[in-house]
Amino acid sequence: MPVTALVSAKSGGVTTTALALALASTRPSLLAECDPAGGTIRAGFLQGQVGAGFGLYHLAAAERTGPEAMANAFASHLWAMDEAGHRRLLPGLTDPAQAAALSRTWPALSDVLHVMAAEAGYHVFIDAGRLALESGHLHPTLTPAPLLHRADLVLLVVRGTDQSLTLARHVIEPLRAELEEHGTGADALGLLLIEEAAYRAHQVAEALKTPVLAALPWDPDTAGYLTNGGRPPRGHGRSPFLRYARTATEQLEAAASRRRIHQQLPAWQGNPQLAGALQRLTQTKGLGRG
Repeated sequence: MPVTALVSAKSGGVTTTALALALASTRPSLLAECDPAGGTIRAGFLQGQVGAGFGLYHLAAAERTGPEAMANAFASHLWAMDEAGHRRLLPGLTDPAQAAALSRTWPALSDVLHVMAAEAGYHVFIDAGRLALESGHLHPTLTPAPLLHRADLVLLVVRGTDQSLTLARHVIEPLRAELEEHGTGADALGLLLIEEAAYRAHQVAEALKTPVLAALPWDPDTAGYLTNGGRPPRGHGRSPFLRYARTATEQLEAAASRRRIHQQLPAWQGNPQLAGALQRLTQTKGLGRG
């Protein structure tokens, strides 16, 4: 399964979109909320069910101990978003000031996420938040750059509005250059379009010179529920937003597969100690709690 990172040029609904994809996926899914500006799912969609003692920030100390400690900490800080445990969340930061402590944790977390995709069969989604650039490169603290560098796909979430496309134009080329120089290649970059206004996929792709890999309809009721939690709107499970999100996950899997075949990329190869630790955890059903 692929590791897909989602980003935006500004507040473009990245978290809501990533959550929709994770919930709608026909495969087991894992959403890592890695926005350095802070996570919103625990206070929004989860309505405060998850306390501050749980989540991304607590992996920093474990990473300094070693791969097995990192694997165990990761597993113990996952939250099950459904009864079967097929939808899992790594809750994000509760305070943006915590982001500086994660600068050396991102590569190790990337290892873990790729193990979960390659060995445990999860479609992994990364909410990487708003892109922050410094001198034309990804900011080392305000953007989780190592996660983007190693992702199978990097999706820039855009809306079909003039304002959103204008903002996206400013980050497309630096992001493409960054992925070409430090990532798995510029062709990892694609767009995920929220069809809020008149512009459609072919127009957006032409305007930004970047392929639209998936599109979701404008559905403020369902999006509002995923953002704020509370009582779900009637029939939200059959809403266009989640139905299209289900299709989008399949399109993203196909795109990642085509890209792997085209580039003849091997399956993830990393730390065998880390892979073994996570494999034991998944086999013994020790992965996560909720």
